[in-house]
Amino acid sequence: MATETVGDAVPASQRGSWSSFLKSIASFSGDLSSLTAPPFILSPTSLTEFPAYWCERPDLFAAIADAKEGEERHLAVLKWFISTLKDQYTSRNEELGSEKKPLNPVLGELFYAYWPDKNGRGQTNLLVEQVSHHPPITAYVIENKTKGLKLVGHNAQKTTFSAGSVIVKQIGHAVLTVKGVEYVITLPRLRIDGLWYGSPYIELIDSNHIIGENFVSLIEYKGKGYFSGKSHSFKATVSPASAEAPVAATSSSSGGGLGAWVGYGSKNSSSTSLSGKEHVVEGTWHETSSWVKGAGKGKFHDSSIGKEDFVVVGGEPNGEMGEFETRKLWNLVAKGIREGDFELASTEKSKIENDQRQRRKDEAAANTKWALKHFKHEANDPIYERLGKFAKINPPTEDRYTFVGNWPPSLA
Repeated sequence: MATETVGDAVPASQRGSWSSFLKSIASFSGDLSSLTAPPFILSPTSLTEFPAYWCERPDLFAAIADAKEGEERHLAVLKWFISTLKDQYTSRNEELGSEKKPLNPVLGELFYAYWPDKNGRGQTNLLVEQVSHHPPITAYVIENKTKGLKLVGHNAQKTTFSAGSVIVKQIGHAVLTVKGVEYVITLPRLRIDGLWYGSPYIELIDSNHIIGENFVSLIEYKGKGYFSGKSHSFKATVSPASAEAPVAATSSSSGGGLGAWVGYGSKNSSSTSLSGKEHVVEGTWHETSSWVKGAGKGKFHDSSIGKEDFVVVGGEPNGEMGEFETRKLWNLVAKGIREGDFELASTEKSKIENDQRQRRKDEAAANTKWALKHFKHEANDPIYERLGKFAKINPPTEDRYTFVGNWPPSLA
């Protein structure tokens, strides 16, 4: 690597700043999220828009509710989950040429959107709020009232540098509720490679779990040379929930992400089953996967099918966007990034950051605290704590952000 030119994929005028940025990463001992990245590597999209990736295939999300309760519905949740990964982790590479660092949301930043009703599937609404800035924490709710589906969660990232790559540990979880039945879904870690050349890309590593309706899915991720020998490879094993349920070999299996289910003896547990036996699916999460063992045959998922864009709406009573709504707040910064006007992007980004610093100083002086608009913070999530034990999730307890139910008029 030392014989190659640093930043081969970086604009010539920006290679000096990119080289300095790499040196900063390599020598930094804390969380990398606090470092300022060169403008050319920034995404024009704020992190508050990222929860939308969970539902860019709304037909698959709605299909969860149509599946028979028990094993069949658990497999529908797994299919939906795997189908979300391409949008979350490779779509920016395809659209922008490489992975870009999203804009770091300000405290109180908001984003509202929906996917319209088609063919009776119901409308799916999205609400996102930045509930913390230090550390950055994003809370969100996705709901399809027609189908009785709701996903509520929060997500944060802890980033470190190791062996030339950035390792991202995703922290947090959410509750997926399907007609009163709840699921735990955790997330894998990410490894960002390609930094030396200025062309970053994401690979999923380690594993995550889906726990629900008396079944546990263990999804293991490996890059090239494992399972199928291709990048973005995965293997999902689905087993009846028991003391012998599949557990990841590494302590990082909990990841963070989406979560909760109700366990044995509760009114929400179900004995409905296709077979009660193990199922195995293998493939590449950004393309397709197939059944290897279990109830199905042939293709399991296809990430080239069914992607739909969301419709952005304003959250004010008159339907307009407020000053803290993502698309309005970052408008000029995003314009500068898209047009390659890095001076504009840098100047406008500094204005927003300086305004935030002043707001925090004013709050400290007045001995007040920023009030959340849509979520209530709770120190413990009893659902996560009670049900995570079926996959020995680590950490065994986590906090949560509960949605208080106040959708804006545009989504009510």
